Amino acid sequence: QVQLVESGGGLVQPGGSLRLSCAASGSIFSTNAMGWYRQPPGKERELVARHSTFGITNYADSVKGRFTISRDNAKNTVYLQMNSLKPEDTAVYFCYYEYRVSRYWGQGTQVTVSS
Repeated sequence: QVQLVESGGGLVQPGGSLRLSCAASGSIFSTNAMGWYRQPPGKERELVARHSTFGITNYADSVKGRFTISRDNAKNTVYLQMNSLKPEDTAVYFCYYEYRVSRYWGQGTQVTVSS
């Protein structure tokens, strides 16, 4: 089992920044992927960014150039730096850990972008 603890959500004005963190603990394998999904109100969950232990990153087109995913493998922690936030970025953000066919989720953290 893997446990994920997220932090860093909140309310921010359009154009502002937030940094999300997600720490994994438990049965962590050295090769894995971690990342973030989000679920806007009334919509389906969507991939935001993904980071493998080999350094390969993927982003949703809607966040490219504004969001940056990074990770500290020694701490089993993944970060999501979100800049130039827009109202449409408002969502519950979920961290995930993935190893082979297994995927674990964090509890979610609310990000609200509003003036």
